Amino acid sequence: MPCSRFTHTSVSLNKMLDIFGRSRNLDLLWGAVQEMAKRGLVNDKTFIIVLKALASARELKKCAEFFHFMNEHGCEYRVERLNKVVENLCKGKLVEEAKFVVLKLKDWIRPDGVTYGWLVKGFCDVGELIEASKIWNLMVDESIEPEIEVFEKMMETLFKRNEYDEALKVFQTMRVNRMDDLALSTYRLVIDWMCRKGKVVQAQMVFDEMRQRGIQADNSTLGSLVYGLLTRGRHAEAHKVVERIEKTDISVYHGLIKGLVRSRRASEATQVFREMINRGCEPTMHTYIMLLQGHLGKRGRKGPDPLVNFESIFVGGLIKAGKSLEATKYVERTMKGSLEVPRFDYNKFLHYYSSEEGVVMFKEVGKKLREAGFVDLADILQRYGEKMATRERRRRRSELVNGSE
Repeated sequence: MPCSRFTHTSVSLNKMLDIFGRSRNLDLLWGAVQEMAKRGLVNDKTFIIVLKALASARELKKCAEFFHFMNEHGCEYRVERLNKVVENLCKGKLVEEAKFVVLKLKDWIRPDGVTYGWLVKGFCDVGELIEASKIWNLMVDESIEPEIEVFEKMMETLFKRNEYDEALKVFQTMRVNRMDDLALSTYRLVIDWMCRKGKVVQAQMVFDEMRQRGIQADNSTLGSLVYGLLTRGRHAEAHKVVERIEKTDISVYHGLIKGLVRSRRASEATQVFREMINRGCEPTMHTYIMLLQGHLGKRGRKGPDPLVNFESIFVGGLIKAGKSLEATKYVERTMKGSLEVPRFDYNKFLHYYSSEEGVVMFKEVGKKLREAGFVDLADILQRYGEKMATRERRRRRSELVNGSE
């Protein structure tokens, strides 16, 4: 390492290692970390940086060698340090590499529940449920009890893969063996997915069990329950749940809006949208997308009136925004009757027009829609335009302030 008057610390050297790792200059990385070890400047951050660089380059043997080398230079084998490395690798989608390191070092560092927990969650995140199950079984064989959040991750992954019955088996296992450890987060997860699947009766039974155990429901759980009741046509019960909520937040409003849209009651959903704004609850991008899908459908509205015709408003708008390729693809598919028209990406459309030009466009479109009698849709788009206008003003003020400094 070149000599200079500057005295390096662990912080500065770790930054250098990070640069070497990102540029895949592993020889320089290895030389630098050896020098750090001799100076006694290696810390947990060093392990994370080096292991991530080596794992990304698939230098798996060197990953294990690094732990042995560091042990010889004063950084003893510690499961806490290994867990930090495994956590970082799993969060970076390098879970297969993390598993290799754990198993390779098993004779020197005994994995604990935290180690295996990160591997299970990591495999779930990349969709490798079979591998996650293998790690789970390995934990059981070693008499290590998984943490509750690991149970929850397995359930969530099973729900997402439409393996509903398997997810409930995991939940039942928790109820039998770990009932005292079940908290709000577990009940919230199960109730939410039951309501998504239309299993409202079962969701209410789980909800009642939760309350009998003295666990207070949060607004996110109540919002899921409201959505489930609305989709099953139990509107009176859904509104009673909302009335009992002391402080309604966006999760409850989203449950109402999503449920009403699903029930083909877009006008009522828009009324909820107005109510939430009046009560000071700011809509998110997801709010606008749900409402637009409710009024225009997932493939857009078509009709003889050019003021509210899907192509006139949205495809034309895409072309004005310079997104002619997306618009052309859509039009090509609509001209060929044998091809299914793709779902329109409202998220992208709103993103394209999150600018000063969008403010003007939404205002003009809102006026035209109002003239044609589509008041709800006009209110939604004009409100989004106003939001963008406020954001643009804040951005310009920030630029002026920064420029004057």
